Amino acid sequence: MRTVLFVCTGNTCRSPMAEGIAQHLFEKRQLPKELGDVLFVSAGVAAFAGEPTSEETVAVLERMGAPVPDHAKRLTAEMIRKADLVLGMTSAHVARAQALVADQPELAARIQPLDPNGDVADPIGLGQRAYDRLAEQFCQLIPTRLAGMLSP
Repeated sequence: MRTVLFVCTGNTCRSPMAEGIAQHLFEKRQLPKELGDVLFVSAGVAAFAGEPTSEETVAVLERMGAPVPDHAKRLTAEMIRKADLVLGMTSAHVARAQALVADQPELAARIQPLDPNGDVADPIGLGQRAYDRLAEQFCQLIPTRLAGMLSP
């Protein structure tokens, strides 16, 4: 089984939404079959362990029928070592993840931005519509990104 780790700042908005949407797409067979079995997880570079997923993220995921990650986890080097692919929401998240495993340069290639065209904007404080737009972005971006990066 492969593991995909989504990374953001606090692990309450973007990365748990990406985790839930990826799992939902996987369960609905909307991801490429060649991915095989995949475990989707998320963490935050500055997360306070145990913080709840944001209400807006929960609303989006519940409306979709997607699983809702229950609480925040702080990113660790061990998480990165266990993951086959680490997708950061911003270049700063990618850099922070790479710094955690700087003593293992062979892991750097598996740490990439989720959106190769730029940072995924943080919706915090921008209202439910921003979270809804983010979910739409993830539904488009995640299948393409995973197909290109996890193909055998």
